[in-house]
Amino acid sequence: MTSGAERQGRFVSPPGLRHRFEVEIGAGEVDSVYAVWVRMADRDGRDVGPLAFVIRAHEHESYLDFFASLARHFGTRTPLNRMPSLRPGCSVEYVPLLTENLGTGIRYGYGDPAVLRFDGWYYLVVTSNDAPDAFPILRSRDLHEWEPRGFLFPEGQTPGWAATGEGIADYWAPEIHKVGDGFRACFVARRKDDLELCIGLASASHPEGPWLADAGPILDGNQIDPHLFVASDGGTYLYWKEDNNGVWPDLLSRFLHGRPEFVERLFDVEADIRTASLMAALWPWIGGLSPMERFFMQQPLIEAVRTRFAEFRNRLAELTGTEDIVNRLRTPFCVQRLSEDGKQLVGQAQLVLENDHPWESHVIEGMWVVERSGQFYMFYAGNDFSTDDYGIGLAVSDSPTGPFRKMAGPLLGSSAEWSGPGHPSVASDPAGRDVMFLHAYRPGAAAYGEFRALLMVEFEFRDGVFVVRGSEASQR
Repeated sequence: MTSGAERQGRFVSPPGLRHRFEVEIGAGEVDSVYAVWVRMADRDGRDVGPLAFVIRAHEHESYLDFFASLARHFGTRTPLNRMPSLRPGCSVEYVPLLTENLGTGIRYGYGDPAVLRFDGWYYLVVTSNDAPDAFPILRSRDLHEWEPRGFLFPEGQTPGWAATGEGIADYWAPEIHKVGDGFRACFVARRKDDLELCIGLASASHPEGPWLADAGPILDGNQIDPHLFVASDGGTYLYWKEDNNGVWPDLLSRFLHGRPEFVERLFDVEADIRTASLMAALWPWIGGLSPMERFFMQQPLIEAVRTRFAEFRNRLAELTGTEDIVNRLRTPFCVQRLSEDGKQLVGQAQLVLENDHPWESHVIEGMWVVERSGQFYMFYAGNDFSTDDYGIGLAVSDSPTGPFRKMAGPLLGSSAEWSGPGHPSVASDPAGRDVMFLHAYRPGAAAYGEFRALLMVEFEFRDGVFVVRGSEASQR
């Protein structure tokens, strides 16, 4: 994979588009990584530019600022989190537990929080992205006072198969569970050979480690968000998500570059037509970026799709040569039983859930399963993590392998104080009552690599109905 700096040049929309973009990308100055000149010409003779822009850093926020500036001058789509929120807000009162980084080595807060209660302590492990120390571990007696206890994989001790390095590594969605006489951790990392997202496992005799990763990933092929569930009968199950939402934007941009005549058959909002035309021009450059930068660069196109997701999917399915893209618009959850030693998958993987409710749009992710009174409840996140539309849903089954029946959703969503609540985990509080842990951003600060706080929601199931204690929020 080459860097964008090595692929500087001039890129032009393919012939046949109503809006023709010319984009020149060069090396940035001291305060930026890219200098970008953009011109747009219409069939009716209107000509805008060339105008100069910069992308300040290889970070999500910098790309969002860049696209917001483009939208003002060229009428392309403005990123949703650069627009005022129109959502009324969730009425649930979230309890903030951690609102700043504690200790050295914790860079990004407490995304994808997983909590284990063991021996009088609560152990929290969280996503670390590309930080040198992977997966911070913290502990607390009372859920309010927390202390750092090291890392699942301190610098220099990451799994041998996993990539490291700023802007390259992505260490996501860790969990720690008591399995048999020891502890097992599951996590996501990029394989160093091809930067493909994979799921790994590790073992320890105590939640604080030391942790020893298995020799290789247990699942590859862009699988993410693992969840280990130990049922009351002793069976251990691994759930995961196929990361199709990380694949289809590339396929779509490539398709539009090669078949520009379909832009206006797929999109009918003017800002989205212009955005798709721009992406068609930039695909030869975008295709050579690192995985996360490709996501940053294509976010306006992703938002154009997700805003009218069902309609877009139907239109796309009517076109020839789009079967793979249409299929990748599904984000399936799968489950498979683990062997008694927790090191191998046994039997066959089973599909248990996928994005098929309007509020979820193009993605579901970050599941957590609990067993209560013979029922299996799956909490999960849905929609775009960097917008106010991100939230938490709930599904229920008579078996850990499904089928799961979704309840009306979203269950929890953005509030006036917190944006994009997601990736729930569940433990019991000191009084033995159910508590959900989740991450969220401060309003206006939702972006990859930005700080995420640890929040708590107290809840219970009353005759199978989810009820937040201290509020009227519930779901059947």
